[in-house]
Amino acid sequence: MKIVLHPSYFPNIAVFSVLAQNEVLWEVHDNYQKQTYRNRCYVCNDLGKHILSIPIKHVGGQEGRQKYRDVRIEKGYAWQRQHWRTLQTAYRTSPFFEFYEDEFAPLFEKEQQFLLDFNLKAIETICNCLQIHMPVQKTVAYETDPEGHQDLRFLIKSKIDLGVDFKEYNQVFGDRHGFVPNTSVLDLLFNEGTNALSYLKSQPNDFQNRILNA
Repeated sequence: MKIVLHPSYFPNIAVFSVLAQNEVLWEVHDNYQKQTYRNRCYVCNDLGKHILSIPIKHVGGQEGRQKYRDVRIEKGYAWQRQHWRTLQTAYRTSPFFEFYEDEFAPLFEKEQQFLLDFNLKAIETICNCLQIHMPVQKTVAYETDPEGHQDLRFLIKSKIDLGVDFKEYNQVFGDRHGFVPNTSVLDLLFNEGTNALSYLKSQPNDFQNRILNA
């Protein structure tokens, strides 16, 4: 059974553990919603948990809601340079940042147009680093209850308690702030490198049952 997920910006460990262990179908026909992981992720720096947010062009008035696939990235703000500098500052002393940085740098060098397209490129880059298959199948229409698939689209929500004790791993600033769970998979990759995939595959991802029973 395939699992339906929203593509998000440098997905968190919960989402990537699902991707690493299952066949995934990308939801690409939903409406864009604010305050989700569609355009944000969390990393760890010297101050603790830190948000990276992609600015988008909002529509209003008669245009109403946007489809996720139609959301354009705002060009009037140098977010790519800021995000890349933040990642360099946060992870330059991590064991594997230098090993992977050439893979991620191009994402921040070329101007990006559509949020969904960029997120899929970013996810593909991570999959290449982990040496796993990048899911390519996408929905053909939006379904409230996707028949024949497991629906984990709620993982796109940034304010939800998954009820999971994520296994600890070494983080650059763990001695200052303690372990910060379920940040972007980039944090895991830069800190654990080749062990990241084993971590993801060992992580429980029965999130739907946990939410329903909460």
